[in-house]
Amino acid sequence: MKAIGFKQSLPISDKNSFMEFEMDKPSPSGYDILVKISAVSVNPVDFKVRQNAAVDGALEVPKIIGWDAVGRVEAVGHKVTKFEVGDEVYYAGDITRSGSNAEYQLVDERIVGRKPKKLTEAEAAAIPLTGLTAWEALFDRIKVNPQTDKGKTVLILAGAGGVGSLAIQLAKKVAGLTVIATASRPESQNFCEAMGADFVVNHYNLKEELVKIGHSQVNYVLDFVNINAYWEAIADIIKPQGHIVSITGSSEPLNLSLLKDKSVTFSWEFMYTRSMYLTEDVARQHEILNQIADLLDEGRIETTLTTTLEGFTVDNLKKAHEMQESGKTIGKTVIQF
Repeated sequence: MKAIGFKQSLPISDKNSFMEFEMDKPSPSGYDILVKISAVSVNPVDFKVRQNAAVDGALEVPKIIGWDAVGRVEAVGHKVTKFEVGDEVYYAGDITRSGSNAEYQLVDERIVGRKPKKLTEAEAAAIPLTGLTAWEALFDRIKVNPQTDKGKTVLILAGAGGVGSLAIQLAKKVAGLTVIATASRPESQNFCEAMGADFVVNHYNLKEELVKIGHSQVNYVLDFVNINAYWEAIADIIKPQGHIVSITGSSEPLNLSLLKDKSVTFSWEFMYTRSMYLTEDVARQHEILNQIADLLDEGRIETTLTTTLEGFTVDNLKKAHEMQESGKTIGKTVIQF
């Protein structure tokens, strides 16, 4: 089967940053299903892994990355009960295993959902990683309850990105929250509004911007950009007994004592935790993806696909990585096989 990978962590402009090669098609066992892939999307995690996975020298075997895919089940392992051969599926995969930048991939059925019926392959491929991340942040980490928390305020940092644009929709259209998103460019501001944000503020002068719209403090903060850059501002604007969730990691220790007097909760969200540690609730991701598929099929939320590249090629993969590395992408970029 055809695959695209890399042996060295090189700048994306380098001709050897990605390479096409042939490898044997794998066979499923246990909970694995074998998926014939038809579309993938590229996320920031893709270029971050590419930049850091082989910095000390060339790998003997090319590393295959990629963590969003849509495809059809071609074979199943002996423990598989959720899917059958021929089923259309979508998923974000497992960061500890070989990725989706290949014609076929093995993936644990417990982190796979049924493809939304009303979406094209490209539209569906834009959803899994960002949908799971946004859902887990809101409903698993903060534990937002649409019945009791309706109307509470959430600030979403980097609202026009892949995760932010799904989080806006889930927070507004499913949880019933008052959504404030950050964006600085006119095109990203318009995108946030189209996704359902009640307010869009510039992340520069955040405190002043919030005061202007009458929300000097918020119940929840979702950080999808840089927790270090906003930490003191977030600690200031979070309401007593509020909740902060970040996906970005921290290059230096966070001063959690800033949250003490307000009894504020802080949580990390890492979408790969369940698959990486095979937690007891690993199948929760199967359930979440199916719930998101239902919301998409019902028209309650929409795909965040903005760019489709036709053809599974080295050039298209490099272009998608270049777009992600620019930090200016809006929505999601998908490669159609």
